[in-house]
Amino acid sequence: MADMINVEVAYALPHKQKILALEVEAGTTLLDAVKQSGIETEFPELDLTDARFGIFGKATRTPETDVLREGDRVEIYRPLLIDPKQARANRAAKAQK
Repeated sequence: MADMINVEVAYALPHKQKILALEVEAGTTLLDAVKQSGIETEFPELDLTDARFGIFGKATRTPETDVLREGDRVEIYRPLLIDPKQARANRAAKAQK
């Protein structure tokens, strides 16, 4: 029997969030764990081919090769609605008024 590890997969929208705990084989990649979690059934609008991923808030560029460790929480990120620099400029302009 293969060694198993416990990980979590998390995704959130403004009105709904979900963290799924699952047990996967040691050596499982980040992307494989997301697919095994079945999170896309909870969020049908989620497109895993276009999504960004991270582990505990640290973004990854290679989810198909990044191997998970015991206790990791995989996070699926939504696209930004506005560029952070523009948002900061908007807040500064509003504060000056």
